[in-house]
Amino acid sequence: MTHLRLRMLEELQRRNYAENTIRSYLGAVEDFARYFNTPPDQLGAEHLRQYHLYLIQERKLATQTVVSYISALRFFYGKTLGRPLPELNLPNPKRPKRLPTVLGPEEVARLLEATQNLFQYTLLRTLYATALRRSELCQLKVTDIDSPRMMIHVREAKGQRDRDLPIDTSLLKTLRAYWRWLRPPEYLFPGGRYHTLTDRPITSKTLWRAVETAVLGAGILKHVSPHTLRHSRATHWYEAGVDLPTIQRLLGHTHLETTTLYVHLGNPHLEDCPDAIPLPDFDRLTGKETRS
Repeated sequence: MTHLRLRMLEELQRRNYAENTIRSYLGAVEDFARYFNTPPDQLGAEHLRQYHLYLIQERKLATQTVVSYISALRFFYGKTLGRPLPELNLPNPKRPKRLPTVLGPEEVARLLEATQNLFQYTLLRTLYATALRRSELCQLKVTDIDSPRMMIHVREAKGQRDRDLPIDTSLLKTLRAYWRWLRPPEYLFPGGRYHTLTDRPITSKTLWRAVETAVLGAGILKHVSPHTLRHSRATHWYEAGVDLPTIQRLLGHTHLETTTLYVHLGNPHLEDCPDAIPLPDFDRLTGKETRS
């Protein structure tokens, strides 16, 4: 590890950045240096401008990806090297205002029915019911399920903030059936082949595969990601008449403005909160391998 990389890593860790963000920022600065084949501390404003155009014009990266690269370079020059920020002439590109994908309750039910085993079903059922972020779901531990209080405790979520989420009877029954079947010792969704690791949780790739498999099996033509279930749940809460401050707390948002972006497609008071997804055929789901 070079001196600059180590120094940037230390500055990121000092500010308690998430592991995924640390990897992303370090990779972006490494790519910047590789493009010019020159140490990044020897590159200046003109190199930054050229690299910025390269990301947009040649690599044709998505807007959000370009924004992430710019943030990494701003951090490197501003925090690691201590150069004045006005030197960095890197405007963020305008983000296209696209409507997010939202699944209806019937589509969510079809998605869950198309899961291949109880591991996948419980994974996606929990994701939808709680509207957790990917990283929050993957890091859940068995001890985070508080059955007497009907709560899930989310530890060190985005911004290093804990929060409690209520769970309903249907989800609790699913979690209990799942635990009796797999008996995970520490992480609720353990990693490894057949999910047998005792000290590591699943990765986001496992979650993505479970979603993609279920979408294909359900015949849903929309572009669906793990985040789609979070967005759908927030929209369904809003349609059921749940007020925005409550949804803000459930989603773990710092600012209410962020929450309004999640529910702008919702129609308030259209129906009761659509969490009455029927319990699955557990015999069908437990009769298959845990591979996902």
